[in-house]
Amino acid sequence: MTDILLGQSYYLRFDPKLWEAMQPYPPLGTLYAAAFVRARGYDVALFDAMLADSEQRWAEALNQHRPRFAVLFEDNFNYLSKMCLLRMRTAAFTMAGMAKARGCTVIACGADATDHAADYFQSGVDYVLLGEGEATLADLVDSLTGRSSMKPAQIPGLAYSHCALTIDNSPLTIDHSPPRPPLRDPDSLPWPAWDLVNVEQYRRIWLERHGYASMNMATTRGCPYHCNWCAKPIWGQRYASRSPQHVAAEMAWLKATYRPDYISFVDDIMGLKPGWIERFADEVEQQGAKIPFKCLSRVDLLLRPGEIDALRRAGAQIVWVGAESGSQKILDAMEKGTTVEQIYEASRRLHAAGIQVAFFLQFGYPGETRADIELTLQMVRDCQPDDIGMSVSYPLPGTPFYDRVRGELGAKQNWQDSSDLAMLYQGPYPTEFYRQLHTVLHKEFRTRKTWQALTRRNGSTRPSPRQLGSMVYHRATLPLARQKLTRLETAPHQGLGPLGHSMSQQAAATPSPQE
Repeated sequence: MTDILLGQSYYLRFDPKLWEAMQPYPPLGTLYAAAFVRARGYDVALFDAMLADSEQRWAEALNQHRPRFAVLFEDNFNYLSKMCLLRMRTAAFTMAGMAKARGCTVIACGADATDHAADYFQSGVDYVLLGEGEATLADLVDSLTGRSSMKPAQIPGLAYSHCALTIDNSPLTIDHSPPRPPLRDPDSLPWPAWDLVNVEQYRRIWLERHGYASMNMATTRGCPYHCNWCAKPIWGQRYASRSPQHVAAEMAWLKATYRPDYISFVDDIMGLKPGWIERFADEVEQQGAKIPFKCLSRVDLLLRPGEIDALRRAGAQIVWVGAESGSQKILDAMEKGTTVEQIYEASRRLHAAGIQVAFFLQFGYPGETRADIELTLQMVRDCQPDDIGMSVSYPLPGTPFYDRVRGELGAKQNWQDSSDLAMLYQGPYPTEFYRQLHTVLHKEFRTRKTWQALTRRNGSTRPSPRQLGSMVYHRATLPLARQKLTRLETAPHQGLGPLGHSMSQQAAATPSPQE
């Protein structure tokens, strides 16, 4: 028997768009939790749903390991987990029921479980870890196994039902212990339990589909900024950073152990602290840890002296930024704290340093007009990002934006999967308009990108015949696509919510697959 079986409910197979793109990463947050409780002396196993074909594989893992504790510990570094996709929620409920039927104590942790604990208790979960979960999980298991005298109700960061604490048929009631402060020193955590992952399977998929092998890392936890649409159920408004030495040492170890060709840093913001990127670049060079990578940053941070050059020295290949909009009016309404001029300047400097830049773009924020949308499209043309991801403003609990549009929400308040693109509130335009805007944006972007590759004289890879055919098609159909977008501008909203409002929704910023 295994003490603890950890898993998560994000199945790539259940997300058709991203299954087609096939850029999978193991559940990093789950691996941190596994390493943490293993360091406490527990026998730990991992169920990795990312590449599993159904929940039946979880049932098989339960039968194989016969755990006392079944833990659905979602990867809080995966932005789609924060989106609380309905298909993945259904999978979590199914998995909880399977574990409960086998006599396990079932524990859940993640953004969705934190926001909707009652639904998880109804599905068979016994305890919900609220927010950051590693220490709470370890303390809870210590309590339930008798290793500590602390009662579950005394453990910070825990939600529990009355039925979990008594052996009777009492109605479901939920209590919460005091909140647990976020971890201040991420260096104190053990490195993720990579030995529990089938790394070679991931490596094979990446090599076959993309010609290189990529792995994921995190250097920070949380974000201190106040974008009013950004939900923060795990770390709140806090921000904790690993030391540059610690991160470089892990990179050096991954390089020696698993030989990745590429690293995806999954931080909300990498290198927020002044001087962190410069010190990181120094450590990477000194420890021989350099691996090409992508990361996320903010345009205002990129304009700090020496920032972009340090990224180049450290090995940055592409930097994603939350550009969001080319309209200053919309950026201000979002309380983004950046300017359109900073987006332009950061893009120029990154390209001058030989680093690619990619934009997350968000449409549909209250008050946005067609003129604001055209400013964003023009910004994409002017700045020429190397990749883009488009979203529609997405109301998640705990945000000022959610509070603002709550009265307009219908029964459906989350996407089914990452390509859903349904509007969940009364946006400036109907859902069909934004879906067509996605088509127009990507037709124009892909046409420009392929044309630039075709006319480039620096010896870079030439477009394939398929890419050239795609360029011709997109260029020929773009005028009609724009005409349809204009027609949809005046189309009525569809799908009324309970208060008579249109059921619109926001989209998660899902990067477009590379052409």
